[in-house]
Amino acid sequence: MRKNQKSSKNFIYLISACLAGVNCRWDGTNSRNQKIIELVGKGRALLVCPEELGGLSTPREKAYFFEGDGKDVIAGKGKVITLSSKDITSQLLAGAKKTLKMAKKYKIKYAIMKKNSPSCGCGKIYIKGKLVKGDGVATVILKRERIKIITQ
Repeated sequence: MRKNQKSSKNFIYLISACLAGVNCRWDGTNSRNQKIIELVGKGRALLVCPEELGGLSTPREKAYFFEGDGKDVIAGKGKVITLSSKDITSQLLAGAKKTLKMAKKYKIKYAIMKKNSPSCGCGKIYIKGKLVKGDGVATVILKRERIKIITQ
């Protein structure tokens, strides 16, 4: 749960925090979405940044899948690296697991995730710098628990 966010047992959505205007993207900015802001204002959304939950800082170096996709990372066959070739796979896995734990704690059934992200990407992600079909690590873990994923 993000700082300054009220605890609620009535959360309906888990949402990528950057979509709610939180400056937690890799470059220290956000992907503010007015409809998301309105949903959060109703107190029905739990904000998370799986990358920060995994121990990565903001800002951080841009990253992409080097081997495989989110499913492959979870299976131990994939890899996510930064532009300078630093392997951050373990941080993304840790953040995805913490995200799932929070979703289970609040019995979340829906998640709105940031497109193209190595953590939150739904439907499209970057592999070796090229946008292709696939899901991010946190999205795969949430989908496996039957949490419906929506992209912004």
